[in-house]
Amino acid sequence: MRKKQVNFGRHCYNPRMRIIGLAGWSGSGKTTLITKAIPCLIARGCRVSTLKHAHHGFDLDQPGKDSFVHRIAGATEVVISSAKRFAILHELREEPEWDLPELLKKFSPVDLVLVEGFKRDAFPKLEVHREANGKPLLHPDDPHIIAIAADRPLPQAKAPVVDLDDIEAICDILLKQAMPLEAAAAAMRRA
Repeated sequence: MRKKQVNFGRHCYNPRMRIIGLAGWSGSGKTTLITKAIPCLIARGCRVSTLKHAHHGFDLDQPGKDSFVHRIAGATEVVISSAKRFAILHELREEPEWDLPELLKKFSPVDLVLVEGFKRDAFPKLEVHREANGKPLLHPDDPHIIAIAADRPLPQAKAPVVDLDDIEAICDILLKQAMPLEAAAAAMRRA
């Protein structure tokens, strides 16, 4: 049975689509944790997408390729397509960076979107913390952190703490605490 599709501006989305973030300092293991959680979530029957914020410029294209030349010539968007995947490269040029709610509108319908980055936005997040980083916890200052995945016990933490290697427990938290997309977008607009 297909899930009902609802019009969300110009885009359709799964009305049950939910979002949760993973926040932490650089080197804390956010990407590693996401790559371990995705197969576990898929095994539970979830369709999962991810959104990664880059604090610096990045390029998916290669100089000299036709798609690169199209962008350099001034195309606003370039779609690269093959039998296995497609990518849409959108050049912002002089436009401001898109915020998280605008980016979320671009997703195809899935059950869960895992967001890496956007740690200052108002949506539920699991903090990833490693003692070796020598960095303080984010959770005392971020009311949207709903739990902490850490490599050691944190008796001072006011949020629930789960072992960073307990992927099943982490997936339980991600699924339980994820927020419906529309509610998350509304909360971020209010913040």
